[in-house]
Amino acid sequence: MDLQNKKVLVVGSGKSGIGAARLLGKIGALPVIFDSNEKLDVQEIIDKAGQVPGLTAFAGSIPDEQKKEFALVVISPGVPVDAPFLEEYRRWSVPIWGEIELAYACGRGKVAAITGTNGKTTTTTLVGKIMEACKPSVYVVGNIGNPYTDIALETREDTVTVAEISSFQLETVHTFKPAVSAVLNITPDHLDRHHTMECYVETKERIAQRQTKEETCVLNYENSYTREFGDRCPAKVVYFSSGRKLKEGIYLEGEEIFLAEETGSVQRLMNIHEMNLVGMCNVENVMASIAIGKALGAPMDIILNVIRSFRAVEHRIEYVDTKNGVDYYNDSKGTNPDAAIQGIRAMSKPTILIGGGYDKQSSYDEWIEAFDGKVKALVLIGQTKEKIAACASSHGVENIFIADTFEEAFAICVGQALPGDAVLLSPACASWGMFPNYEARGKLFKELVEKIGV
Repeated sequence: MDLQNKKVLVVGSGKSGIGAARLLGKIGALPVIFDSNEKLDVQEIIDKAGQVPGLTAFAGSIPDEQKKEFALVVISPGVPVDAPFLEEYRRWSVPIWGEIELAYACGRGKVAAITGTNGKTTTTTLVGKIMEACKPSVYVVGNIGNPYTDIALETREDTVTVAEISSFQLETVHTFKPAVSAVLNITPDHLDRHHTMECYVETKERIAQRQTKEETCVLNYENSYTREFGDRCPAKVVYFSSGRKLKEGIYLEGEEIFLAEETGSVQRLMNIHEMNLVGMCNVENVMASIAIGKALGAPMDIILNVIRSFRAVEHRIEYVDTKNGVDYYNDSKGTNPDAAIQGIRAMSKPTILIGGGYDKQSSYDEWIEAFDGKVKALVLIGQTKEKIAACASSHGVENIFIADTFEEAFAICVGQALPGDAVLLSPACASWGMFPNYEARGKLFKELVEKIGV
């Protein structure tokens, strides 16, 4: 689409919206940022974007006389695609893109796109490290915190862009066609946004909708949704499995990871104890990373060497410190029950667990059942604390504490923990309401750990 000297509406003034506006300015478009929050200062929005020629902004509403001037609408991931004001633009046949679609249209080189309910950040980061070890031009972008739009124009034909893609971002892709895609797993999440599990699954599958057999899609054989998607996926499918031996793909047998080739050859790759990561979830992330790296052309020896030196991503089952004989783990990125299940499964000691937060309409039964006798105390915070407490009680959990603040919850954990125990922040909920994001929640947890005994 030729956007030279054409007005483009950018919806949202956060990191994604600012990145989109900057990119549009660089390609000669005339971006107009709109944020529905009428309390925002328009000049502050413009200043935040920096030197973008012709940039204007509106807060609260768009003047009626200007609504029909836009050739394109670019929405930030936090803007629901069923937002009422977008219906006008659909009626006027104005294309509605997301930042990923915009960046892809402006970028070059190969893209590896990684999605899934859990494991995206660890896998994306690891694949980025693998590719950096063997390619001259590599960018790691997307939902991981680095807008794709910020680097799209810096990419070259030999660039590999490794992108973490959320379901919110996949709602607005159209021509997006990664060289390698991956769906790590699909479990219930974000149903407050997608409304039904069927819609959530379909949205995740959009990552491969434009691929052909010339491209690769990496899927988890042990997840029913991704395994079934393999039967209708338009790309060449490569499975990984933590539960069975595969005729073709990456699989775990005992404590060894193997590669089974189409030719029938089987190669032992590594023992899981060569990794610095803990938990079966991370074994799966590693197997997915091997498959993605291989599909991108990385030599296997480089892939395995990078894995052996790779350490946990911040906020994902991250060992913080040991204080007074108690281990502290930060799993603030466990923002849904399935992710939090992986967190508790990674624990090998009696655990005092901090849970609760923003209510995404999740069910907590499977999470509570996964405690499996490990959780000696459950400390709950946030909007879901009473809901989770009732669920936990119904499953026979007795040592439950309710806290009004995060600091109070942490103090309870310290009081309950004995030498040889672990304290785990793995909330099974988003941070919104108490924190701006899961990073802020994890950062406070780590700060409180460091203050113990000071």
